[in-house]
Amino acid sequence: MMKQTDFPTEQMPVIDPERGCCVTIGNFDGVHKGHQTLISHALEFARKVGMACVIVTFWPHPRLVLGKEHVPLMTRAARLEALQALQPDHVWEIPFNRLVAGLSPEDFVKQYLVPLSMRRLVVGHDFSLGKGRAGQPCILQGLGRAYGYTMEQLAPVMEGGSVVSSSRIRHFVEQGGVELAARMLGHYHFCDGEVVHGEGRGAGLGFPTANLALPETLLPPAGVYASLLEADGRRYAAVTNIGNNPTFGGQNVGVETFVLDAADDMDLYGKQVRVRFVEQLRREKRFSGPEELAAQIARDVEQARGILAGI
Repeated sequence: MMKQTDFPTEQMPVIDPERGCCVTIGNFDGVHKGHQTLISHALEFARKVGMACVIVTFWPHPRLVLGKEHVPLMTRAARLEALQALQPDHVWEIPFNRLVAGLSPEDFVKQYLVPLSMRRLVVGHDFSLGKGRAGQPCILQGLGRAYGYTMEQLAPVMEGGSVVSSSRIRHFVEQGGVELAARMLGHYHFCDGEVVHGEGRGAGLGFPTANLALPETLLPPAGVYASLLEADGRRYAAVTNIGNNPTFGGQNVGVETFVLDAADDMDLYGKQVRVRFVEQLRREKRFSGPEELAAQIARDVEQARGILAGI
């Protein structure tokens, strides 16, 4: 797992003009099944004809630069890590700002893609670029004739009768349907963060928890989830609570994870961990007191064991 400072970004890649490259472009928030299919197709084409494969992406997310609301599915580091794991020759992250946002499709192609010696552009079913999303595939195809590249647009990737998309995944996560989100992502939705000291209530109830600093990525709604915690290269079955501890009159939202069958000497404080959300067990509720809450947590743990046993 990368730290926030370990971004594998590059300057504009230097591509042999004789070799050329196949490019695919996107924000790739979530690096879901649609993104994976797009990149795999571009990589397969590049390998077949002897080109380099370049993934072009952006940071910050264009919605943020344009003043629109956006909570990412992944941190910047996690997204770049996932893109690198698909093994392209280059991942080029272009700093996105209002100057880039204001470029026409042709200006973007001339400034960013022609210098790559791009010979092939592979895009998704809903792709566009340039100011006002003017760079629709038909426009980009026409520009290809002028600037020496061919373009291919892939059909949408479907899952459960719906098009796989970051917005659809975001909807599932926001509703607590993390198992539905996982089907489109191709992996369990997760959050990354540092384990910090909490108020110690979990230990007092017999269920000590690892408390995450509040992530900057999209969280499921308040509730209890069967989950997986990853730390130090290992994965642990767990139960995660998202919420403000209404039984104790809490005010601040927190992410607390109880590791099932943790060793007595397990110490996660100060470590970067990843929590993957497998299935929602229940929504958060207020209990009459600590004893009723502890009894419910015990039932949550047993339910989570059954869900996680086959993973």
